[in-house]
Amino acid sequence: MTQSEISFSISLDENMVAEKINWSASDAKQNNTSKGVMISVWDTKENNTMRIDFWTKDMMVNEMCQFYHQTFLSMADTFERATGEAEAAKSIRNFAQQFGEKVNLFATKKFDA
Repeated sequence: MTQSEISFSISLDENMVAEKINWSASDAKQNNTSKGVMISVWDTKENNTMRIDFWTKDMMVNEMCQFYHQTFLSMADTFERATGEAEAAKSIRNFAQQFGEKVNLFATKKFDA
């Protein structure tokens, strides 16, 4: 069995706002920086999702919009792979499209996946 460890280091200011986010993986050769991170963990005991969200104060609104848009698309792909529910995944992609349009990320383009 192969095992990998991912760690995050969050530097906070006096108001507990993230100033810097670093992360590394045990099977990667470099440390990485990021302006935002969202982690969702399924708690089997509580039958609920636990979340950890951080973003740095220098993450611009347009970057946050793009971050969310790409996360929605990734969620659709993962959901479809995990469940085989192509129509439900298509609904998530359509929502991502509507979201992107609402926050002016791109010119109108529909996903037909």
